[in-house]
Amino acid sequence: MKIKSPKDFWAGLMFIGFGLFFMIVAQLSYQMGSAVRMGPAYFPTVLGGMLAILGAIVLVDSFVLTGEKVAKFHFRPLLFILASSLAFAYLLKPLGLVLASVALVFISAFGGHEFKWKEVAILSALLVVFAVLVFVKGLTLPFPICPSFIDNCPIR
Repeated sequence: MKIKSPKDFWAGLMFIGFGLFFMIVAQLSYQMGSAVRMGPAYFPTVLGGMLAILGAIVLVDSFVLTGEKVAKFHFRPLLFILASSLAFAYLLKPLGLVLASVALVFISAFGGHEFKWKEVAILSALLVVFAVLVFVKGLTLPFPICPSFIDNCPIR
């Protein structure tokens, strides 16, 4: 058989793999129960089975229907997003929410196909205001706003 739609072929295999993985882990880790008295493994097992069936349908369709080829995978954006997330995590406590958020936006923006200082600066300023209002003021999460070496932080 010839694969007519490589994108659907790999998507079907991925769905089947994830579905079987969650079914097996649920069976090994939790009690199944029955349809009347469901155990903790019942829902992940049924959902994993449905995902595996969907994957099998997509996989069979890949042999019948003509579709797109799999696009080339770009590692640069993935690496910069990963680096920005790690930088945010490690900079949050010593530098505070404001500077860690700015670092997050600037590092992740380098992963894109174009980088404009003005746009990234505006985006980081908006994200900082949003993060402070939502997480610190609204949800009252104990995030440090300013760097730890500044005693009198103007934002409280």
